[in-house]
Amino acid sequence: MIYHLVPLDEWSADPGRPYAPASLPRDGFVHCSPDEKTTLAVAEAFYRTAPRPLLALVLDEARLTARCDWEAAAPAPPPGVAEDVLFPHVFGPLDRDAVVTVLEVRWDEHGHATGLTAAGRAS
Repeated sequence: MIYHLVPLDEWSADPGRPYAPASLPRDGFVHCSPDEKTTLAVAEAFYRTAPRPLLALVLDEARLTARCDWEAAAPAPPPGVAEDVLFPHVFGPLDRDAVVTVLEVRWDEHGHATGLTAAGRAS
Protein backbone atom coordinates (compact mmCIF):
# COMPACT_ATOMS: atom_id res chain seq x y z
CA MET A 1 0.00 0.00 0.00
CA ILE A 2 1.11 3.54 -0.75
CA TYR A 3 -0.21 6.87 0.58
CA HIS A 4 -1.20 10.15 -1.08
CA LEU A 5 -2.13 13.34 0.78
CA VAL A 6 -5.01 15.48 -0.48
CA PRO A 7 -7.39 18.05 1.05
CA LEU A 8 -10.95 16.71 1.29
CA ASP A 9 -12.36 19.40 -1.04
CA GLU A 10 -9.94 18.42 -3.81
CA TRP A 11 -10.60 14.69 -3.40
CA SER A 12 -14.39 15.26 -3.44
CA ALA A 13 -14.45 17.72 -6.36
CA ASP A 14 -15.07 15.24 -9.21
CA PRO A 15 -15.87 11.80 -7.76
CA GLY A 16 -16.78 10.28 -11.13
CA ARG A 17 -13.28 10.67 -12.55
CA PRO A 18 -9.80 9.44 -11.60
CA TYR A 19 -8.08 11.90 -9.25
CA ALA A 20 -5.36 14.06 -10.78
CA PRO A 21 -3.75 16.64 -8.48
CA ALA A 22 -2.67 20.02 -9.85
CA SER A 23 0.96 18.89 -9.51
CA LEU A 24 0.56 16.07 -12.07
CA PRO A 25 0.99 18.21 -15.23
CA ARG A 26 3.84 20.18 -13.61
CA ASP A 27 5.80 17.27 -12.12
CA GLY A 28 4.70 14.49 -14.48
CA PHE A 29 3.68 12.20 -11.61
CA VAL A 30 1.57 12.01 -8.46
CA HIS A 31 3.64 12.23 -5.28
CA CYS A 32 3.03 9.36 -2.86
CA SER A 33 4.65 8.02 0.30
CA PRO A 34 5.65 4.47 1.21
CA ASP A 35 4.22 4.29 4.75
CA GLU A 36 2.37 6.13 7.51
CA LYS A 37 5.48 7.55 9.19
CA THR A 38 6.76 9.06 5.95
CA THR A 39 3.28 10.35 5.10
CA LEU A 40 3.18 12.24 8.40
CA ALA A 41 6.65 13.71 7.72
CA VAL A 42 5.43 14.87 4.29
CA ALA A 43 2.29 16.39 5.87
CA GLU A 44 4.45 18.18 8.43
CA ALA A 45 6.89 19.51 5.82
CA PHE A 46 4.55 20.45 2.98
CA TYR A 47 0.90 20.51 4.12
CA ARG A 48 0.80 22.43 7.41
CA THR A 49 -1.11 25.28 5.76
CA ALA A 50 -3.18 23.11 3.40
CA PRO A 51 -6.97 23.23 3.72
CA ARG A 52 -8.40 20.86 6.33
CA PRO A 53 -9.40 18.16 6.66
CA LEU A 54 -6.32 16.67 5.04
CA LEU A 55 -6.79 13.10 3.88
CA ALA A 56 -4.32 10.30 3.31
CA LEU A 57 -5.53 8.01 0.54
CA VAL A 58 -4.25 4.47 1.02
CA LEU A 59 -3.78 2.99 -2.44
CA ASP A 60 -3.34 -0.57 -3.57
CA GLU A 61 -0.48 -0.16 -6.00
CA ALA A 62 -1.60 -3.26 -7.93
CA ARG A 63 -4.94 -1.58 -8.77
CA LEU A 64 -3.37 1.49 -10.37
CA THR A 65 -3.51 1.67 -14.16
CA ALA A 66 -0.69 4.24 -14.31
CA ARG A 67 2.94 3.20 -13.87
CA CYS A 68 4.35 3.52 -10.34
CA ASP A 69 8.11 3.92 -9.92
CA TRP A 70 9.93 4.06 -6.60
CA GLU A 71 12.45 6.90 -6.63
CA ALA A 72 14.68 8.86 -4.29
CA ALA A 73 13.40 12.21 -3.04
CA ALA A 74 14.78 15.16 -4.97
CA PRO A 75 16.47 17.24 -3.82
CA ALA A 76 16.14 15.62 -0.36
CA PRO A 77 13.54 13.82 1.75
CA PRO A 78 11.53 15.81 4.29
CA PRO A 79 12.95 16.20 7.81
CA GLY A 80 12.78 12.97 9.78
CA VAL A 81 12.92 10.71 6.71
CA ALA A 82 16.11 8.79 5.98
CA GLU A 83 18.06 9.57 2.81
CA ASP A 84 17.63 6.02 1.51
CA VAL A 85 13.80 6.03 1.61
CA LEU A 86 12.27 5.65 -1.84
CA PHE A 87 9.02 7.39 -2.74
CA PRO A 88 6.34 5.94 -5.04
CA HIS A 89 5.64 8.23 -7.99
CA VAL A 90 2.51 7.44 -10.01
CA PHE A 91 2.80 8.57 -13.63
CA GLY A 92 -0.87 9.32 -14.23
CA PRO A 93 -4.13 9.95 -12.38
CA LEU A 94 -5.06 7.85 -9.36
CA ASP A 95 -7.82 5.34 -10.06
CA ARG A 96 -10.50 5.73 -7.41
CA ASP A 97 -10.99 1.98 -7.18
CA ALA A 98 -7.32 1.70 -6.14
CA VAL A 99 -8.16 3.63 -2.95
CA VAL A 100 -8.80 1.00 -0.29
CA THR A 101 -8.96 3.29 2.75
CA VAL A 102 -9.29 7.00 3.40
CA LEU A 103 -7.55 8.29 6.52
CA GLU A 104 -7.50 11.78 8.01
CA VAL A 105 -4.38 13.50 9.30
CA ARG A 106 -4.63 14.43 13.00
CA TRP A 107 -3.00 17.69 14.08
CA ASP A 108 -2.02 18.82 17.56
CA GLU A 109 -2.69 22.26 19.02
CA HIS A 110 0.61 23.51 17.59
CA GLY A 111 -0.27 22.48 14.04
CA HIS A 112 1.96 19.39 13.91
CA ALA A 113 0.83 16.19 12.16
CA THR A 114 0.54 13.51 14.84
CA GLY A 115 -1.21 10.55 13.28
CA LEU A 116 -3.78 9.14 10.91
CA THR A 117 -7.34 8.14 11.83
CA ALA A 118 -10.07 6.39 9.90
CA ALA A 119 -12.08 8.82 7.80
CA GLY A 120 -14.25 6.22 6.08
CA ARG A 121 -14.08 3.79 3.22
CA ALA A 122 -13.46 4.86 -0.35
CA SER A 123 -16.41 4.44 -2.69
